[in-house]
Amino acid sequence: MEQRDTVDDIVEQWARTRPDLNPEAMGLIGRLRRLNARVDAALREYFTTCGLDSSEFDVLATLRRSGEPYELNARALLKAAMVTSGAITNRVDKLSAKGLVERNPCPDDRRAVLIRLTPAGKELIDGALAGHVRNEERLLAALDGGERAQLDGLLRKLLIAHGDTEALLD
Repeated sequence: MEQRDTVDDIVEQWARTRPDLNPEAMGLIGRLRRLNARVDAALREYFTTCGLDSSEFDVLATLRRSGEPYELNARALLKAAMVTSGAITNRVDKLSAKGLVERNPCPDDRRAVLIRLTPAGKELIDGALAGHVRNEERLLAALDGGERAQLDGLLRKLLIAHGDTEALLD
């Protein structure tokens, strides 16, 4: 017999109490939401061991993957993080206070600011990345390579269907 999860019980309850509804979508969305909560908790736990929160890790990782000189203008950072400008300002303020990023005037536009990883920020994110990848591998360990590829393709298809197609890089 196939192992059951909590969502199986929820779907069965709906099927019993509202047989006029098809609870299949509820089951899928419920599993996505429950898994997202568990993944977020595991990521937060790891980031804490690095002295960061999830949002700080996100900014540092975004700057690091941008390539040398590991800097982006605020607009590009905002686009990559998918949060409000106020949220980015708060994140950058926190990271700046920790000495992990610095703000520099943009040479091409005096109104713009460039956010750059400091050497300490680069060292911290480089040190945190290997453990982060190991943590993600642990979270996906129940799936083999083919299952991972299939899930990746299906999630990509859903994201595209819901408009997540804007390129991060200009």
